[in-house]
Amino acid sequence: MKEKIWVRLRDSGQAYGYDPGNLEIKEGDCVIVEHDRGLDYGMIVKPHECPAAKQEDAKEEIKKIVRKASESDLKQIEDNRSKAKEAFNTCGKKIAEHKLDMKLVKAEYSFDRSKIVFYFTAEGRVDFRHLVKDLAKIFKARIELRQIGVRDEARLFGGFGPCGRELCCARFLRDFEPVTIKMAKEEGLSLNPPKISGLCGRLMCCLSFEYETYKLLAKGLPHEGEHVTTPQGKGKVLSVNVFKRSAQVQLDEGGVIEVVYKQ
Repeated sequence: MKEKIWVRLRDSGQAYGYDPGNLEIKEGDCVIVEHDRGLDYGMIVKPHECPAAKQEDAKEEIKKIVRKASESDLKQIEDNRSKAKEAFNTCGKKIAEHKLDMKLVKAEYSFDRSKIVFYFTAEGRVDFRHLVKDLAKIFKARIELRQIGVRDEARLFGGFGPCGRELCCARFLRDFEPVTIKMAKEEGLSLNPPKISGLCGRLMCCLSFEYETYKLLAKGLPHEGEHVTTPQGKGKVLSVNVFKRSAQVQLDEGGVIEVVYKQ
């Protein structure tokens, strides 16, 4: 079986396995690849950054990485990004003309400009067949309209989270993992939705990848509200600090003490 190198297409596309041939390439390199009846561009990523790509059909022919992107290739990619902005504006006008209930988020050209991908959000399904026909006539290229979720939209636009740092989805997260209220409870966070939600309005992604660490740190510690026995007497746990491995305990006979637990 041929070795696969994982390539994430364009700026927002999915990751696919490619045959590197004899090319010397490494993570982070921009490459030109065979894809979808033409040439496209992408970046070399680690396998664990694209678990969905691992589900590819093993019988499917592995396409090739054509070359590492040259200076002229990089210039064309930048030109494509400029043209994509124009395509975005044109598509927006056409959506308004057809009175479609959809919000255009981004447009992307394939490397050889044979295809344009338009990303949009919508509450439900949208019949955009007539829109695609209009766009195909204007751009003389294959048109793909791809509906995405609010998390994908946040990733595309970027921004800063409540922590003051760049959004995880825009900076390093490649695939979205399920996030649950249980994860927020494990961190002892307030369950007030605005305080545990990201810019997308969904539960913050950081809760997912922090969950296992908090579970490990909290091992052997009491839970908030639990009744415990301490050297100073019995009491009720008011709060727990997993990093200090300590708990504030309200003693039954009065007073609050800090109990430190061993690793």
